[in-house]
This record gives sequence, C-alpha cells and structure tokens, in this order.
Amino acid sequence: MDGNGRWAAKRGLPRSFGHKKGAETVKEITRAAGEAGIRFLTLYAFSTENWQRSPEEVSTLMGLLRQYLKTDLQELRKNNVRIRFIGERDMLDADIVAAMEKLEAETAVNDGLTLCIALSYGSRQEIVNAAKKAAALVQKGDMSVEDIDVKLFSDMLYTKDIPDPDLLIRTSGEQRLSNYLLWQLAYTEFYFTPTFWPDFNKNELTDIINDFKTRERRYGKV
Repeated sequence: MDGNGRWAAKRGLPRSFGHKKGAETVKEITRAAGEAGIRFLTLYAFSTENWQRSPEEVSTLMGLLRQYLKTDLQELRKNNVRIRFIGERDMLDADIVAAMEKLEAETAVNDGLTLCIALSYGSRQEIVNAAKKAAALVQKGDMSVEDIDVKLFSDMLYTKDIPDPDLLIRTSGEQRLSNYLLWQLAYTEFYFTPTFWPDFNKNELTDIINDFKTRERRYGKV
C-alpha cells in the first residue's frame, strides 16, 4: 500500500493526512475483496524498515494503528472477516500487541475473507527465524536435516495455513518487493499501478482482477 506520503505532499498536506486517507482505502478495498469472493487478502501495513522513519511519523502511524484496531477492524469483525497479523510483535508496544491478539481470538471462527495484516514485518527476518526454528529442532533431535522440505519450511513461516498469493498489487508506481513475502511470492503474478494508495479504489481493483484472469500461469511447466 504505497504512496500515502506522496499523495499528501502533492496536495500540500502533512504526510499524516495521507496515512489517514490510506486507512480509509483499507476499509474500502477489504470490503471490495470480500464482495469479489477473494478468500485471502494480505496488506503490507508497516515494515521493519519503517521503524527507521522519523519519530514523529512513526508515532503518527502507531496512533492510527491504535485507532484502527479499536474501531475500523471491529467493523470488519462484524462482517465475518477473520483477522491475522504477521510480523515482529516484540517490536510493538504491549497495548498494540494485546489489541491484535484480542482481534485474532475474536475473529478466529469467522469463515469469510481472511484479512492478513503484515505489521512490523520483514521477509528476510521471517525466513531467518524459520531457519532458526528448523535448526533448533534438528539440534534437539526432534527431526533430521533430511526432514526439511518446502512444506515443512513453509509451515515455520508467519503465513502458515495461509496460501501463497496468486496476485501481488503494488501501488504508487514503484516496482520492487521491498522485503515483502519473498518466499511466498515465488509464483505470484505481479501488477504495478501508478495510482497512489489513497486513490486506489474498488473499480481499479476489479480491473486488475480482470487482467489477472487473462494471464496464463504455468508454474515453470510448458
């Protein structure tokens, strides 16, 4: 979800206004995804690298997150949405982690759209953590090196029980992955749009989904 800051700067507004408008877009796109029959939607909300931004911007983002957890996600909960969070929780304040865990528990039985929010997330660290888990199990004698395969390793990632994405959409015109789901995106289709995230809407999502439907996915086969 890229382009909040540039959206605001283009209008002569503080970056915080872009983040607030971007939070509204999250609600619209989540509803649209559910209406389109999409079963899993993963949103890159805050990366581990984002902690390096100015203290003022990080504070603004955390404040928005607290509000989002308290109000907007509660609305999604009522709409049969299951909520999952992936990322480095120990980097977040305790009250935020507690609110996240509460929402996950409250929505665990919902069987509509699964909304997976990547928060304080970095894919390289996720892969390193999975490798450490596997190494520890081997060291303890609970499994052998030969037991490690793609499925076992995938089950050690934050996205266990969540299928690999069929489609990645990146807004704002940037064409890079930015340390996002590097393992999971092995055979994902990519779509890059110049639209800033605050301007992204249901109609554009529908157009991108229709484009995706025309693609031939061979997974390395003929």
